[in-house]
Amino acid sequence: MAAQEHPLSQLGLVLIGRNEGERLRLALESIPEGVGGVVYVDSGSTDDSVALAESRGVSVVNLDMSRPFTAARARNEGFERLMHLHDNLRWVHFIDGDCSLVEGWIESAMAELAAHPDWIAVCGYRRERHPENSIYNRWCDLEWVQAPIGPIDQIGFGGDVIIKVSAFREVGGYNADIIAAEDSELSARLVETGGGVHRIDRTMTYHDADIRRLSQWWSRSVRCGHAYAEVAARHSEAGMFRRHVRSLVLWGVAMPLAALTFLVLAPFVTLLVLGVYTLQIVRIARSMDGARFPLSHRLLWGVSCLVSQVPKFQGLLKFQRNRRSGAQQTIIEYK
Repeated sequence: MAAQEHPLSQLGLVLIGRNEGERLRLALESIPEGVGGVVYVDSGSTDDSVALAESRGVSVVNLDMSRPFTAARARNEGFERLMHLHDNLRWVHFIDGDCSLVEGWIESAMAELAAHPDWIAVCGYRRERHPENSIYNRWCDLEWVQAPIGPIDQIGFGGDVIIKVSAFREVGGYNADIIAAEDSELSARLVETGGGVHRIDRTMTYHDADIRRLSQWWSRSVRCGHAYAEVAARHSEAGMFRRHVRSLVLWGVAMPLAALTFLVLAPFVTLLVLGVYTLQIVRIARSMDGARFPLSHRLLWGVSCLVSQVPKFQGLLKFQRNRRSGAQQTIIEYK
């Protein structure tokens, strides 16, 4: 009698990272037994990341760092290696090296995919491993969990997601030229094929942002603004991230300039501008689900949304400047 096939054998994993250290160990240890294959893509680590992955029997791709590096390129090359080794896989799970899988997540996700044959991608929620370590980690945690459950629109699915192999191939994988928000850009192309891309109400990974300094948070926000601008430019007809770009122009430069302009000429107007900021924070807080988030967290998320608009606008300017000059877009790191 033939041995029964393991229920996870049709899914493979692509893990990407660089100098992740303990985070990579946790990621590797979180992978359940029975998956159809695992590939780790290393982007020039100087620690023992490659040796650690190899010691776990994982196939390693050492990315050629003489070419411009992007997370999208790393995922694509990991996918190609995975398919070369295991061409019978139906699903691929992409995971960032600073994340570890939550026990039971893959089984739950595969059950949802089996129940919905029209779905071609599924994700859950990331959560921060140590949100208590800094306000920046707390902001990241709120960023992950405030996304709505159900069909995914322009927000995208983030770096951790399960995608149908045939659908990934059909759209040509990630756009390797995009330095950030490559997941949102891919999500948009997957949705255009007519397949379902969904977020389910389940924690899928624990993420370790490890942001302890203002400079780190600022760089991450710059990267986010750059991502909005770049993806909006590439998908202008679809209006992707158009609202986000308008928002960061308004709150990241127009309103601060108005406040500074009237600070001497008409201080009362400056107070009105600051009042508008307060009202916007309250509006954002009220838009969040009160059953899921305490008021303190909702207000904290509102503050995060507004104060990050200034560095995000800087990222927009960076993209526009490089686009006009023809300069190579390079990855913006915060760790």
